[in-house]
Amino acid sequence: MAADPLYIDDRIVIAGWELTESFVLASGPGGQNVNKVATAVELRLNLMNSPSLPERVKANAPRVFGRKLTKDGDVVLFVDAYRSQDRNREEARERLKALILEANQPPPPPRRKTRPTKGSIERRLKAKSGRSEIKKGRGKIESD
Repeated sequence: MAADPLYIDDRIVIAGWELTESFVLASGPGGQNVNKVATAVELRLNLMNSPSLPERVKANAPRVFGRKLTKDGDVVLFVDAYRSQDRNREEARERLKALILEANQPPPPPRRKTRPTKGSIERRLKAKSGRSEIKKGRGKIESD
């Protein structure tokens, strides 16, 4: 299945030869199956040198992928959520797809500066003066 291409969206398709899957023994529940069958999957993709990915994904990769991104530019996803090798493989591919889609999002529009309304300024100042009066009332009482 690693030879199958991974379709991210209508413009991004990762060829099967770019993905590397290796299987290892998983931890957790599963009884004798866990001890005998390598069900956990480690999916690798050389993200920074991939010809299939746009520059936006490569630029946003450190922020989106975080610790999953190695110094060499490889993305490493380790999945052992299920007892089945096929389900873990599918889950790893879905996680990679979701991360690449997140990295491909355009940057948000720049913030437009706004000014507070006249009413909100008056309410804030009234609240401040009210608090000031309360705190003034906490002082020592002077006797005549």
